[in-house]
Amino acid sequence: MSDTVILCLELGLIALFFAGLPAAILLYQRKWGHFQRLNWALVFLTFDLIIFGAFTRLSDSGLGCPDWPGCYGTSNPLTALAEIRLAEAAHPDGPVTVIKAWIEMIHRYLAMSLGALIFLQLFLAFRQRHNLSSHAIYASLGLLLLISLQGAFGAWTVTFKLQPIIVTSHLILALIFFGSLVWYAQQPWPHWQWQQSRRHSIMSMKLIVLGLVILLTQIFLGAWVSTNYAVLACPDFPLCKGAWLPPMDWQGGFTFWREAGQGSNGTYITAETLVAIHWAHRCFAVLALIILSWVAWQGWHLGRLHQSPLARWASALFIILLTQIGTGISNVIFQWPLVAALMHTAGAAGLVLCLVRMSYWASWSPRNLRLVATG
Repeated sequence: MSDTVILCLELGLIALFFAGLPAAILLYQRKWGHFQRLNWALVFLTFDLIIFGAFTRLSDSGLGCPDWPGCYGTSNPLTALAEIRLAEAAHPDGPVTVIKAWIEMIHRYLAMSLGALIFLQLFLAFRQRHNLSSHAIYASLGLLLLISLQGAFGAWTVTFKLQPIIVTSHLILALIFFGSLVWYAQQPWPHWQWQQSRRHSIMSMKLIVLGLVILLTQIFLGAWVSTNYAVLACPDFPLCKGAWLPPMDWQGGFTFWREAGQGSNGTYITAETLVAIHWAHRCFAVLALIILSWVAWQGWHLGRLHQSPLARWASALFIILLTQIGTGISNVIFQWPLVAALMHTAGAAGLVLCLVRMSYWASWSPRNLRLVATG
């Protein structure tokens, strides 16, 4: 048996072990059926994975194991200690250390576990195809496609040596996958056709979709700031280097296909380039604040009017939005502390969660009234 096959088998067993833990816990929960419990467990695990992925990047552990999917051709850092020690001795300030290798591999283990649970979700959807709508199987196949694409970007993150556009796309896909999982989990699949025929609009879905588009654009700009290490390009607030319009290189800042630390012409990235990246995120935040606040206000007002959980999720949206502003400013004022940076990433995922949940409660139906207690 080749080393590659052995490596894949070992990684597969590790993934099944981590995936088995939440699956086992679900068996003892009686509030929902197995399928619904699994879907919400996937939402929780994906949220945790997004935060741990941010921790992996912010702790400079993205290349803790410079190969993929294993670590120096093995399934865990324990069996690669000799190689890790050699790399650490050759470059003491480099990205490879024992701790960083473990951080990177734990992130991969969690990602593989998520993939294994998506396969379980598809299996259960197919097994219960007579009770569920056919849409459940198609949607689960779509989630499998998304997680596979996300895995590919995870591999490219390593093989392309943390190229900014790859890392940024990796985060955006993670949030799209997270939002899709929330949408999937909140669907009353056995009653899909009946539910669709009896829903009455409370709030315009176009407004919620606009909010999601604006939010994802702002998250992309924020990820572009982080992956280019441009957070501290503007060390003051609300001005940038004492000016409202500091010198900026917009072309260099938004040349997407380039290596980490390089500008558009192949040389080292300039301060003006980093300022352009940072300033774009900061300015677009004003537009995002206005539109998302309007979405939150409309949701709260209409939800209160119809006594719907829509009001609750709209309130959560606005509270998280205010928190995002606070953590974003503190990243600048306090020189990018790890806790604030992680909270900023968690807040972005929280905003996605709120908007997708609002999309469910934006319509009213008799079944929705019976589900008010579960939110």
